[in-house]
Amino acid sequence: GGVGFTQYATAAYTDNILDDYTYYGMDYIKDKFKVDWKNPGEKDKIKATQDNINDTATEVTLYGMEQYEQFPTALETHFGGSQRASVLAAAAGLSAAIATGNSNAGLNGWYLSMLLHKEGWSRLGFYGYDLQDQCGSA
Repeated sequence: GGVGFTQYATAAYTDNILDDYTYYGMDYIKDKFKVDWKNPGEKDKIKATQDNINDTATEVTLYGMEQYEQFPTALETHFGGSQRASVLAAAAGLSAAIATGNSNAGLNGWYLSMLLHKEGWSRLGFYGYDLQDQCGSA
């Protein structure tokens, strides 16, 4: 067997990078939309509109990209781009899903993050690894 899955799983859960990006998203939805993600109630969600998804996923993705640029060792930990793309997308998707209480909103946040990442850094991975990251919801 190869190390492909191990690399994906390990990268996402080391150095608290995914945690940091996701907690940034939680702080963002709490500050901007007043979503109490720690003690959610019926009122603690926003409408699952494209504008809200775009807002949340874009903010979290850009934060993560800035962190990767500010801390080059994070780039080394998540080498190849595909791992970075997946970590950014997971944080963006989680933030959108938790903000709206809608898993499809989270999926759209995930794919928007992939597009933002590719737009910002021109690629998601290397060799053929861009493909799985570009296969969005149909």
